[in-house]
Amino acid sequence: MSVPNAQKDYDLEEPLTSNATPLTSVTLTIRVIKSFPYRNVKNFVLRDYNLKENTGHDLFEDALKHIQTEGAFRPFRNVNYDTMKIYTHAHGSKTVNLVINFEHDDDDWVIDVKDPKGKKLSEYDVENETEISLYNLEDYVKFKANPEEKW
Repeated sequence: MSVPNAQKDYDLEEPLTSNATPLTSVTLTIRVIKSFPYRNVKNFVLRDYNLKENTGHDLFEDALKHIQTEGAFRPFRNVNYDTMKIYTHAHGSKTVNLVINFEHDDDDWVIDVKDPKGKKLSEYDVENETEISLYNLEDYVKFKANPEEKW
C-alpha cells in the first residue's frame, strides 16, 4: 500500500540541516569536560559561528572565554583545557561512551588549538550541528588507559 506524499512526515528531497546551513552561520555544541571518570560534562551552544573564517585556535579561545564569563561554568574553571576533538557529526552515529569519543585520535577529528593561523574549521569537516569536546589531554590519556567510571 502506497502512502501519498501529503501524509509523509519527511521529504527525501529536503536537504539535511547540516548541509543546508551556510558554513558562515552554523550552530556548534561545545562539550566542556571537567572530569572523565565522574562524567562531569557541561554543554554550551555557539550560534552563527563562521567555519570558513575561524580556526581551531579561534574556537578554543571563544570556548575558554565562554567558560570564564558564564557563571554556570564557574566549577569548570579550574581545569587546564588544552585539546578539542569532534565528538560527533550531525546525523552521524554516536559513540557508546557518554563522555568522549575514543576513536579518531590520529586523524582530523582532533582540532589544532595552538596555531592561530592553522586550518579553518571547515577543513576539519566541522559542519552545522557538530558536537566538539573540550578537555585536558593528560586527563583523557589517563582515562583512556583505564576507562573506569566513578560516582
